[in-house]
Formats: sequence, C-alpha cells, structure tokens
Amino acid sequence: MASSTVRPDNEDHDVAARLLLSAAKLSYDPATEVDWDTPLDKDFHGQSPEWNSLYGTAYWNEMTEEQRKELTRQESASVASTGIWFEMILQQMVLRDMYAKDPTDPRFQWALTEIADECRHSIMFARGAQKLGAPAYRPRRAVLELGRAFKTVGFGEAAYAGILVAEEVLDVMQRDWMRDERVVPFVRTINNIHVVEESRHMKFARDETRRRLARAGRARRNFHALVVAIAAYYIVTSLVSPDVYAKAGLDPVRARREAAANEHYKAQMRASCAGLMEFLASARLLTRPALFFYKRANLI
Repeated sequence: MASSTVRPDNEDHDVAARLLLSAAKLSYDPATEVDWDTPLDKDFHGQSPEWNSLYGTAYWNEMTEEQRKELTRQESASVASTGIWFEMILQQMVLRDMYAKDPTDPRFQWALTEIADECRHSIMFARGAQKLGAPAYRPRRAVLELGRAFKTVGFGEAAYAGILVAEEVLDVMQRDWMRDERVVPFVRTINNIHVVEESRHMKFARDETRRRLARAGRARRNFHALVVAIAAYYIVTSLVSPDVYAKAGLDPVRARREAAANEHYKAQMRASCAGLMEFLASARLLTRPALFFYKRANLI
C-alpha cells in the first residue's frame, strides 16, 4: 500500500521540467526592472499600513501620518532583511540536498535555477532596504545560531517545507503590497518580482515535500514536523525587528508592548497562513508539538 503513494520519477521530472520552462519564459532581472535611481519619495508607505505591527493600536492612532509612513518603511526593510537571512539558509539546504546528484535530472537543474533566483532576490531585498533608509536589521543572536542548527538537522522534506513556511507568509502580504498604490513604487515592483518567481519555488517545495514524506516513517515525519514548526516560529517572530520603532522615532518600550498585544496583526498573520496550514495538515505535519509553535507564532 505504501508504495502506491510514491509517484513515478517521470512525473516528478515533469514538474521540474515545467518549472524550468516557466522560468525561461518569465523571470526578472531586478538590476534593470526596479527603479533604483529615483530618490525615495517619503509621501509613500513602505508596506500596506494594514500589515504594520502597530496598525489598529492606540499608539498608531496617536502617530502623525509622517510617523506612520516612516514606520511602514522601516518594517518593510525589516521583513526584507529577515527574508535575506532565511533565503541564505534555504539555499544552503537545497545545495546540500542536491550534492552529487544527477545533473541531467530536471529536479537538479531546477534546484540550481531556484538558488540563482534566491541570490537575485537577496540582492534586490538588500538594495531595497538600503533605499528605504534602513539599517541592517538582523534576528537576535540566539535566533541566528538556531538558524545554523536548522541548516544542520534539517534535510529532505524539512528543507522544502521550510521554504513553504518562509515564502507562503511573505506571499500573501506581498500580494497586498504590490497592488497598493499607497506603497512606494519601487517596493511594489520588488514585491511583484518576488511573488511571480516564488510561486514556482513554492510549487516545487510542495511537490518535493510530498515526495519525500511518502517514504518517511512516523519518527522521521514527527521529527521534521517539529523542526519545521520551530523554524516557522522564529521566522515569523523575527519579521519585525524591535529596532524599527526607535528608528521611526517611537518609544520602543511602548511600541513593543502594543505590538505584542495587537489582535489585528495576529489576525492578519493567521489569514496569511491558512493555505500553508491546510497543506501541512494534508502532509500530516501538524502534530501536537508542532501546533504548539504555530499557535505561539499566531499562525493558527
């Protein structure tokens, strides 16, 4: 019975081959697609205000429009910086997964295509954060070290489920930002590029996660369910650096307190992860220990 759940290799090859064809037809070069030369227009937001960690709080209502716009620009840069951090982890995991495998396999070639995309995305995010006038936001030192551990213990389905966790959350918010005319145009372009190209990455990640789990025993499945959930918790809780509040000229203590209690932001995060949670449930990765971390991160 178990073997019936494993799809033929040629079907897996077809998925990768279709993604390679799609990438050949529709990919972007951020160096030329994004308007890097026009000076930053501070009349715009850096993200849709409804996605800001303080939106709907008493503090938000007291802020001037200029303060709100500055905070959205800083939070947008913080999200980009967190994206760079985790994309670097995922690139290393995918490279390790493909090490010494058949280079004529479309999956191997797609994996390298995806890594090339991620390199361009990271540079694009870095330049975008710089143009937004942001410092180098980084996760806390303990989280950076946990990232090193995740790179070591995560393999196979953990690598690809990790890609989904990181990219599904960004996908929903960035789809809102790229359509929002209140957001500064170059950020909208960045988000559009990321959404288009990451849709292929997420397709491959779902496919690989299912394929690897079809051969996984209960202990391995439960272990990776927990590893991915812990990774999800630290990714999501690192999206908004506490340093953004001081950089925007706010009282960081009060801002952090109100952000932590902001039910609107928590609802936004849960809504953004509805599709992700449905997939994880179908893959039997929503174990009881995993659910503990997803709930703590307000993803479910």
